[in-house]
Amino acid sequence: MNSVQHHHTERSKLTTRAAIASISMALFLTVLKGYAAWATGSVAMLGSLADTVLDLIASLVTLFGVRWAAMPADDDHRFGHGKAEALAALVQVILITLSALGIAWRAFDRMVNGQPTKGLELGVAVSVVAIAATFALLSYQHHVIRRTGSVAIRTDHVHYQSDLLLNLAVIAALVIDQVLGWRLADPLFGFAIAAWLMYGAWRAASQSIDQLMDREWPDEEREAFLCAAKDYPELKGLHDLRTRTSGAHRFVQFHVWVPAHWTVREAHDRMDIVEEKLQHRFSGTEIIIHLDPEGHTDREGILPQELTESAR
Repeated sequence: MNSVQHHHTERSKLTTRAAIASISMALFLTVLKGYAAWATGSVAMLGSLADTVLDLIASLVTLFGVRWAAMPADDDHRFGHGKAEALAALVQVILITLSALGIAWRAFDRMVNGQPTKGLELGVAVSVVAIAATFALLSYQHHVIRRTGSVAIRTDHVHYQSDLLLNLAVIAALVIDQVLGWRLADPLFGFAIAAWLMYGAWRAASQSIDQLMDREWPDEEREAFLCAAKDYPELKGLHDLRTRTSGAHRFVQFHVWVPAHWTVREAHDRMDIVEEKLQHRFSGTEIIIHLDPEGHTDREGILPQELTESAR
């Protein structure tokens, strides 16, 4: 197993475990909040329950997405299945948006018709348990995201980040409604929860679309790769750099000038060695090098000028 395959295998294990942890957490919180929403009649608690139910569905989608993305390349998908993660994330975005709209409608109905909440102690206790459990899950997800960079797990992470605020909002709404007697607190917190969910959906959608549209790596990552390339004299004529990310798979391709006296065999062998070293430095990255006669470029304006001029 080469380094790229090993990286993908380890990444698949981590993302799968994170998805299963999310599903288990969502199941537990769905039962807990379902009872609390029925007992308290709070629209803020109902909103928190709706978000958790959608978290459960989204986590199932995430599990499917990361498992699909981990499938090796085949005859019909020669670049692998990495974009399945971005597709799974977009499904989650749709679910988050629907959840936010439903909560906003329920909050509007509560504001117009008015109805007091009940069961302060139960609502607060359930929310505190949910906060503790969610915080533990977020810590584990953060570890997995740092190790894998998974866009699907990152989107799932957004859901559960919002859950911390949701549960705090439920506590505040119940206390203000039942202790201070301000009946607008519950629906107003419901609107705030809906707005937060919409913002999270927008952020998650942006990251998913970037992958589906083959957006270039961030500038700092491109610069890190170019700096590493300068360590190898064989790449002094590097030009026309292109990068993209597809789930766990990161792709780099570029052209390199080679001296006219090199044979095809010599150029191939030299580049194989460089490619192996770069793949070791940039785990999970597939590198494709195209050889050009010295001085030749297909197009300009892709790389910093000093790199293309360094071979002259």
